[in-house]
Amino acid sequence: MRDTTTQMPNGVADLSLRDFVVPLFRRKRLLIVTFVAVLAAVILFGLLGGASYSSSMEILVNRERVDPMVSTEATTQLMSTDNPVTPEEINSEVELLSSRDVLEQVVLANALEKPAAGFSLIDLLRPGQTREDRIARAVKTLAKQLKIENIKNSNLIEITYKSPDPQRSYGVLKSLGDLYVAKHVAVHRPAGSFEFFAGQTQKYHDELQDAEGKLRNFDQKNAIAAPDEQRTDLASQVAESVGLSHAAEQSAAADEARIADDRRQMKGMPQRLTTLEASAINDKVIGDLNAALIEAQTKRAQLAMKYAPSYPLVQEADREIAQEKTAIAQAEAKKYVTQTTDRDPAYELLREDVAKSQADLSAQRATLAATSHSIRSIQAEMVKLDQLSLTQQDLKREVKADESNYLLYQAKREQERTSNALDVTRIANVAIAVPPAIPVLPVYSFPMIVFIGLCLATVLAVGAAYAVDYLDSSFHTPAQVIDILGIPVVVTVSKKSA
Repeated sequence: MRDTTTQMPNGVADLSLRDFVVPLFRRKRLLIVTFVAVLAAVILFGLLGGASYSSSMEILVNRERVDPMVSTEATTQLMSTDNPVTPEEINSEVELLSSRDVLEQVVLANALEKPAAGFSLIDLLRPGQTREDRIARAVKTLAKQLKIENIKNSNLIEITYKSPDPQRSYGVLKSLGDLYVAKHVAVHRPAGSFEFFAGQTQKYHDELQDAEGKLRNFDQKNAIAAPDEQRTDLASQVAESVGLSHAAEQSAAADEARIADDRRQMKGMPQRLTTLEASAINDKVIGDLNAALIEAQTKRAQLAMKYAPSYPLVQEADREIAQEKTAIAQAEAKKYVTQTTDRDPAYELLREDVAKSQADLSAQRATLAATSHSIRSIQAEMVKLDQLSLTQQDLKREVKADESNYLLYQAKREQERTSNALDVTRIANVAIAVPPAIPVLPVYSFPMIVFIGLCLATVLAVGAAYAVDYLDSSFHTPAQVIDILGIPVVVTVSKKSA
């Protein structure tokens, strides 16, 4: 065999194209057999394995929807949407997509756990497996078949799934997307928030009804609607009554002083005043005495004609005449005075003023007593109204507090209802940007299978030829003999010619 290797300066060998091709020719049988076997195996595997259909979808992770913080505050507190989505958040969503519970629901939704119809080697090797075992294996297989990756420099997550059935490929991704969004919503939102706010709303609604009933019964029981206003009116009445009481006290004091002054003046003046005085003798008495005197003188004269002056009857007649004359003389000496009197006007005026002042004083004292009693009654009523007002204010505050809580939790309940409605329509921080579609064409067509088989067969055949030639310990060129053994080669004889 002739040496075709040329020596380069500095002892570096210059390999030509022939040096690369020669091993292939030396191992051409292995090359052909490997090429044909690999090509046949790829084509056979592609034909026996059937067509494979791939479906894909893309999920966008964004911050378009920001759920408010769940709290009892009336003002909704929104989170800032300026922060971009971090790689950690995208990786979390990737892990959420491949979580066991989501994949298990996908398996159950698409009946991937059911054994294939016909003969199954797996069922033969595992005769006693249960439904739970099949589900677990199906979940494990699905996790391996799903290709989930984040598209570089984007917020998109691409999911790809291949299966022999195009409907299955589409169904698996469709159910995976729906279940993933539901899982995302359940994870990122507090569980049971709507039920909590609904329960609190009903609780405070009942408490509000009870507080309003207590306030209504309180007003009906006490027959009062506005104790504060009535207490204000009573306070004005008390002020007026106090003024009347002071006025009555002043009037009573004035009446007492006036009565005392009138009585002091009455003591210094007579009650009656003489208006006419006339004096005269008693003519009738004197006339009767003169007639009696004449009768006594006549009687003595008659007796003197018959008897002597010493006779007792004559002496008695003399004594009688003397008495009559004495009586006449006394009657003439005594005069009768006739006086006409009338009441003193000043005294009567003072007396009437005293009577009037006493009547006014009694009236003022009665007014003072009645006013004092009225003031005490009104003050007692004001104290009662004050207590009722405090009770009513407590009830009103309770009603107002229950109403505020009821309106607050009702607003939070409606807010959570809206959030739940948005969750139902899958409006969340993730969205199915590219939904899956039913694949029409298989992943690998027959010409593509043949092309892949040719490429794979060529690579494996060439690689096998080079590997076997490299592992062969025999010398193939004179240069190898010179380099390895250090023996000069004079003549080379090819194996074929030999």
